[in-house]
Order: sequence, then structure tokens, then C-alpha cells
Amino acid sequence: MSTFMKKLISSTTTIFVTALLLFGLATTSSAQDRGNKEARTSPNASVSQTIGTTEVSITYGRPSVNDREVFGGLEAYGEIWRTGANESTAITFSDDVMIEGQKVEAGTYSLYTIPGKNEWTIIFNSKLSWGTQYDKSQDVLRVTTTPQEAQHMEQFMIYFEDVTNRSAECVLHWSNTKVPFTIKV
Repeated sequence: MSTFMKKLISSTTTIFVTALLLFGLATTSSAQDRGNKEARTSPNASVSQTIGTTEVSITYGRPSVNDREVFGGLEAYGEIWRTGANESTAITFSDDVMIEGQKVEAGTYSLYTIPGKNEWTIIFNSKLSWGTQYDKSQDVLRVTTTPQEAQHMEQFMIYFEDVTNRSAECVLHWSNTKVPFTIKV
């Protein structure tokens, strides 16, 4: 099979899986939380970035600080955090990638974290769920990274920095903390 056909099949499969995921998240959220038309306290957001020819897409909820101590308070150090609000934060890779030097296959994963004062654990988990229905046995990858002090961010935000054709920094930013991790293609 030609490289072109493999890429075409991979891209088509990724689009189909992403569509199923979005349909599943929409169905789950309306069945479990969206019984009315009111706006969410923590609105949903999404971001996507092309790195080389690989598409990385993230869908997540954006909680606010609201004058609270976030890390080490609201989100306790050493405990699992769904990394956002509402449904699991979902991250999709159209092709295989390397996260902090470790391989992750193309697909969609829940993104969990374990905040720490000096080190964070970033977790890619194969189970998509509402809230924090975390199942450690479904972990695909765990990597550690160092949090950085940053300008205040009232609402949690995920974004990309230092994007090249081969890599990007994915940044989790909330309150006065930002946590980058490297994605390479």
C-alpha cells in the first residue's frame, strides 16, 4: 500500500473517530448534565494545532479561579485532577506522536494530571468519562514535567507554544501556574 493511501486511511479514520468522540461526549453530557439550556459555570473550549502534518485537538472545560487557591488548595497536590471541568479533557492525535520522549499511538485519550509543587504527572488514559471516573488500569502513558510560575490566568486554558514542523509545547495554564509538555512528531 502506498504512503499516500496509508495517510488517507489514517486521516479518514481519525476524522471518523473524532466525530464519534464528539458525538459521544455531547450525548454523555446531555444525558448526565445538560438537562436544561443554562450556560455552564465552566464553559467548554477546544484548541487544535497542526505540528508538521499531525493534527492535535483538545476539548476541555474552563473552570475559573474565583479568588480561590487553586493548586495545593482546590486541586490538592498529589491527587488526580481531570485537568479541566465537566467531562474528561479529551486529546486526539491524528498520527503517532512522542510525548516527553515516549510514544503515544494515534487516537483519542483522556488527559489527567497529578499536580505537585515541584513536579506534575501528565497522564494519557484510554477511558473517556464524565467527571473524574479515572481508572488507572487504562493509563496509556504517564510522564513528568516541571510547573512554571506564570502570569495570572483566571480561567483554565490549554494552548500551544514554540510550534515547529517537528514539535510543540502544549501548555496547561491556570491561576499563576503553567505546565508545559513537549509533543514531537
